Amino acid sequence: MTLLEVNDLSIRYAVDDGSAVHASDDVNFSVEPGETYGLVGESGCGKTTLAKSLVHLLDDNGYIEDGEVWFETTLPQWADENGDPKQSVIDDPDKPVRADGKTDLAQLNSKQIRDIRWRDIAIIPQSAMNALNPVYKVGDQIVEAILRHEPETTAEEAHERARDLLERVGIEPDRADDYAHQFSGGMKQRAVIAMAMACGPDLLIADEPTTALDVIIQDRILEELEALQEEFGVSILVISHDISVMAEICDRMAVMYGGKVMESGRTEEIFDATANPYTLGLKNSFPTITSKDQDLVSIPGTPPTLRDPDEGCRFRERCPFAVEECHAAHPPMYDVATADAEGRAVESTDRRAHTTACYRIDELEQIRTDAINESTWTDQTIESR
Repeated sequence: MTLLEVNDLSIRYAVDDGSAVHASDDVNFSVEPGETYGLVGESGCGKTTLAKSLVHLLDDNGYIEDGEVWFETTLPQWADENGDPKQSVIDDPDKPVRADGKTDLAQLNSKQIRDIRWRDIAIIPQSAMNALNPVYKVGDQIVEAILRHEPETTAEEAHERARDLLERVGIEPDRADDYAHQFSGGMKQRAVIAMAMACGPDLLIADEPTTALDVIIQDRILEELEALQEEFGVSILVISHDISVMAEICDRMAVMYGGKVMESGRTEEIFDATANPYTLGLKNSFPTITSKDQDLVSIPGTPPTLRDPDEGCRFRERCPFAVEECHAAHPPMYDVATADAEGRAVESTDRRAHTTACYRIDELEQIRTDAINESTWTDQTIESR
């Protein structure tokens, strides 16, 4: 059974002149129990906004305009003695609850979503230092989260669990009595991971978990996340601009650009059978140890403005393969396997399938070949095939 199901999620940021920034548009993906799912893309593509929206942590001018976020949970006041939603709640049209036990997080108010955070969904924010209160001991901050969701737990039990959690992520238990400024960067990141696991959530959102850390510490943090997943069975939603991180830890992933999902599928499919020009461009810009002669090629141009964007493909102005159709409307998601097998584009809504938003999916082999060449991206006179 799917743990998280995001349907056509669109998020906006209101601007003073009355317009809106389209941070994400019609985003669809799902996360399975025990799975690591990744959202990757350039800065400003909407991936962090998307993650924050799941637990209502957007800035004051941010809001969900449309879409659903179905999550495998039931609010305590809506649950029966077995933790399942009461039939009266399921039958109530004013309650965002389905018979399969999922709740639409997008429709919850601020009080209700606080019952979900930490208990069911925990988040590791980008900046560990900003996530820790500088005037509270690290252990006390973990204890606060435990007592908020488990009032039956005593303070002594919560403190002991906080020490155990710190030890579990490689920090001496006695450091629970220290303040955040006494921790190194890697220790802060571990402490935030311990805090996120305090209430045994089903989903852990890791937003750029290795940013600003050296490569050795990065590797250890990733190993720690994988170990926690194996031990507790938690699902992980990873947000990153680093496709090498995604390749290492993700089971499935989605590539975002300009608030849109450009390609999604199993990680090995994304890397071994890349099917979108933007993803091909991303791969060109990252080094690989498998080819010593590889030259890094950046994608020319800059990301589009997302303030009231037009209807065309978001990547078309930077894409050397764009055709007239790309200017008319953003392409739907096409099934890559069908195109490879039959040479024609078939739209797909299957979350498990390898899909791409590209009108030229029937020319994939030629596009993959051309995308390797630097001249494809630098020669502005290239003619679309």
